[in-house]
Amino acid sequence: MRCTQRRGPPHAMWARLWALLAALRAGWCLLPQSGYLHPDEFFQAPEVMAGDILNLQVYYPWEFLSSSPCRTVVFPLMTSGVTYWVIKSLQQLDICSSCINSYTLLVSPRLLFTIFSFTLDYSVYRLAPFWGADPWKALVLLAGSYVTLVFYTRTFTNTLEGLLFALLMVLVSSTKSCGSSAEPTSSSLIGVITTAGFFNRPTFLAFALMPLLYWASLIVDSQKSIKTLINHFLKLILCACFTAIVFITADTFYFTSVSLDNLYITPFNFLSYNLNPHNLALHGSHPRVTHFTVNGVMLFGILHIMAISAGFRMLKKYVHQLMQVRWCYHGLPALLVHSEGSSTLLLFYFVPLAFLSLFSHQEPRFLIPLILPLVLFSASPNRTVKWKFLIVLFNLLGALLFGCLHQGGLIPCLFHLEQLIHSPASTSHPRHYTLLFAHTYMPPRSLLNIKKTEMHVEVIDMAGSGEETLCQTVEQQASNFTCSNCHIFIIIPGTVRATITKCGVSLKNETLIFPHLSMEDPPEIPILSSGNWRSQLGLYILELGRDHQSL
Repeated sequence: MRCTQRRGPPHAMWARLWALLAALRAGWCLLPQSGYLHPDEFFQAPEVMAGDILNLQVYYPWEFLSSSPCRTVVFPLMTSGVTYWVIKSLQQLDICSSCINSYTLLVSPRLLFTIFSFTLDYSVYRLAPFWGADPWKALVLLAGSYVTLVFYTRTFTNTLEGLLFALLMVLVSSTKSCGSSAEPTSSSLIGVITTAGFFNRPTFLAFALMPLLYWASLIVDSQKSIKTLINHFLKLILCACFTAIVFITADTFYFTSVSLDNLYITPFNFLSYNLNPHNLALHGSHPRVTHFTVNGVMLFGILHIMAISAGFRMLKKYVHQLMQVRWCYHGLPALLVHSEGSSTLLLFYFVPLAFLSLFSHQEPRFLIPLILPLVLFSASPNRTVKWKFLIVLFNLLGALLFGCLHQGGLIPCLFHLEQLIHSPASTSHPRHYTLLFAHTYMPPRSLLNIKKTEMHVEVIDMAGSGEETLCQTVEQQASNFTCSNCHIFIIIPGTVRATITKCGVSLKNETLIFPHLSMEDPPEIPILSSGNWRSQLGLYILELGRDHQSL
């Protein structure tokens, strides 16, 4: 790989632009973002840790039950667990008397992930010269992407997967100096990161495949001694095994309450579940080309399209080389080492994408680790990034849609209900609250900040129930409206607000939280053009009245 030597300081304009975007990333985390991307951003770490560490009423997903453990507990403990332990300690020490509230429960884990997200920026700055990219242009492409602003500031396992992928790329892309031969980096660290990534999400192996092949090709190309080669691979295997033992031990202690008769190897349970097509169908089946044709465009826009175009040109260039006699002598490792940087980056991008496309369940967030090789490829000096206006507009719309609008009323709704439940009036005169959520994403109970010992709040999640089922449940709750201090709230998007009217119950009051866009129950365009658009793009909190006769 040819190292590009750069002269002079980085362009001040690009540096200032990156600094502004970095400040936006941190500020938008603290604001915080109201968009709710997917239930997994809560139920794969913060919700579980809030129950374990803060003793709050939460909903434990099936992956964290001892009967079916499919997620390691190590990373949730190291991220959300640490932040919750800190705010709990601050409150116990009377340094902050009200540290535990809906805001800190939401923002503190996100803030840690936002800090970790700058690992991407560090990796881009380190990798850009090696792969022949302009460092500051690559940094601006990275920091300006809505994927970084929205997804990498959320508590997804996919976010950790992207950070570990970035660190792995840094480790395998080191050299002695510009113009000299490649020097393989620490085999031990590569083994640790690869294994940790596998336990975080077994799909990490799809991302790690090309970096590991590239690393192996560097060793084979630079080392002449068989003993040295064996030493490198032994270090990697031993450190990988040690890391696996640490994860297995931690998970076994977490999921076993009485004895340690069984070892819990969570990635194998994950693979066993997800390799069953019937299980994947429960989460939604998609055409195998969804990642290539839809999700890549949805996340990266024109950059993904440019990569596909360049990929076809690369295939055309190399297809005839596969037929050459020298292919038999050099093989794939030599092709990786001696090919152009942009071609190898495309392999780093498309090989994981192809492996992930083998599964029928395909969500956009599965591809967010690929932003690193994509921005490095797009920031190559001999590849002028065209369509600048389109790139800026695309990321503005993406940040607005996913950071603010998408299920955007649910988090503010939980903030509002938490303040209501913990208001002085509720504290002095204990009340019982029934919260019925319908046609929203699964509400994270932890944001209500209710202790497990307090039984005065009941959460009913109706998900996307039909009109008949929803009305039956609402009418049943209304008919059981017996105690004087009972309060029943229905939380429902404005697009299906009329359903509650058909249920024949009286309402005491209603609160509209704006904005809230439900893609499962989207507003109709003609209604949006009318004066009712705010209601259609809102989330209602409806309080049932005592008189539940037909309206």
